[in-house]
Amino acid sequence: MANCPQIVGIVKGPGESGNEYVFITADASPVRIGEFVFYSIEDGNGAVPVVRQVLGKISTCCLIEHLPDRMFADYELDPGAIAALIGFTCEPAELYEITVEVMGYFDPILGFSNLRRLPPPGVKVYRAEDELLQQVLNKKTIDAPGSAHIGSLLLRDEGAVPISLDVKELVSTHMAILAGTGSGKSYTAGVLLEELLLPKNRAAVLIFDPHGEYHTLSAIQGHSAFRGEDGYQPKVQIITPENIKIRVSSLEFYDILTLLPQMSDRQQAILRRAYDEVRRRFTNDRWGIADLIEAVYSVDRSVDEEGNTQQGSSAPALAWKLEKMERSDYFHAYEHLPPQRLFVPGQITVLQMNEIPLEEQQVIATAILRQTNHARINTHKGRSSKGDEQYLPYPVFILIEEAHRFAPAHEPSQCKQVLRTILSEGRKFGVGVGLITQRPGKLDSDVLSQCMSQFILRIINPVDQESLKHGVEAAGRDLLKELPALSKGQVIISGACVNTPVLCRVRERLTRHGGDTLDAPALWQAYFEPQKQLERQLGVAPPVPRPKAKTVGRRSIE
Repeated sequence: MANCPQIVGIVKGPGESGNEYVFITADASPVRIGEFVFYSIEDGNGAVPVVRQVLGKISTCCLIEHLPDRMFADYELDPGAIAALIGFTCEPAELYEITVEVMGYFDPILGFSNLRRLPPPGVKVYRAEDELLQQVLNKKTIDAPGSAHIGSLLLRDEGAVPISLDVKELVSTHMAILAGTGSGKSYTAGVLLEELLLPKNRAAVLIFDPHGEYHTLSAIQGHSAFRGEDGYQPKVQIITPENIKIRVSSLEFYDILTLLPQMSDRQQAILRRAYDEVRRRFTNDRWGIADLIEAVYSVDRSVDEEGNTQQGSSAPALAWKLEKMERSDYFHAYEHLPPQRLFVPGQITVLQMNEIPLEEQQVIATAILRQTNHARINTHKGRSSKGDEQYLPYPVFILIEEAHRFAPAHEPSQCKQVLRTILSEGRKFGVGVGLITQRPGKLDSDVLSQCMSQFILRIINPVDQESLKHGVEAAGRDLLKELPALSKGQVIISGACVNTPVLCRVRERLTRHGGDTLDAPALWQAYFEPQKQLERQLGVAPPVPRPKAKTVGRRSIE
């Protein structure tokens, strides 16, 4: 015989809004904030009436009746014993009013549909069973192709309700991981990356890694959990800073301006003319800084009254600034990283940028993002064929750590403009983006609002919390109130990858996490270990410290 769902209360009536109802219960233990409940209602729209289970989510809990406050004033007395002495025998003495936000009944094809009818008073409210939640929360089952098992529902026993995300929606409509320092954002990203590389997905992934945290993903190679029955085994490519090469001809004018020191308006005008001249002369896109310097001297010329050509005064200063860029380790006339090397199905490419200055990081990211987007557009529209540099015949996913560095909220940035373009148009051409930041308040609001799936971990900063209320509407105000109370590894998931926002407990990673905080006290102690080991080997006992002398008046007593 199947287990009957647990009754948690009786409907009292409608709530403050048209999409809420309240119920009364004497036991608040099974009705925590965020818990899922349902009531049954008969839907007569069809030829045969159908009983619907209308789900809702608990948003508030209020104690409306209890023993007089005076009984709780003396902590040495039992309020229940006092109540019995005066003849109060009603058990239990407390009553709670619970507010539920209606989600609707779930249809496997249409998703949640709201009947727009609140339950009448007296209707029983039930706690949603684990099996029901597993069906209605997840768009995909755990092991299905195109799924990502991120963890389990936080309000239930661990593993009781697995949370499985829709990878198609996750990578095509873009995602954001938002969290304060030490809340587990990189760990959560690592779990998602593992899921993307499992045989059920085999994604092509590129990671912009400003801190060098993702090198531990190399353990995926050879790991038994990632091996497919057809012999599939994912690869991890780590590209260190000394191997990052960007072709100068792939940079736009404002990319070059970002890399140069402050310039006057006249210098910028000359550089712009020189840049246009070089682009016109080298139709094969094979030019370098030396060619740009030559063009600067060529365009910065004037003719005097006698008809003689004179060299302008701005060219030498511009040449000096460009020569500084020419000495960079990352920008070259011919060397570069083609899309085919960065993106391969079943491979994660980690671009380590932890030793690169911020301005150069931004330009490198801009160039790669722009080139990847162009490659996917040209391939999708048939402008590129196999063997072409711009040929990229499969969808790709790009994960950007410290995204507020590349798309700052209140600063001009070429990378931000390219990201806006990809986020608005990339879905059509198979370019997905994931953003990770610990300061959502510093991330451009237009960029954040276009990420249709969100993973929000603990955030305490009030400015960052306020930015989420406007930039992450899908999460719901009731869940966003929980942000300061979340523990490490607990995450709010909302948006296109799940059927409804959920509180989730992130599963344990299959590979080692590379972003752990250094244990400073342990490292300080380890500094003295070699000396202690040497003393033990030599049989030398450490000196016994002399006790401090006690001072009486001006005399010291040993």
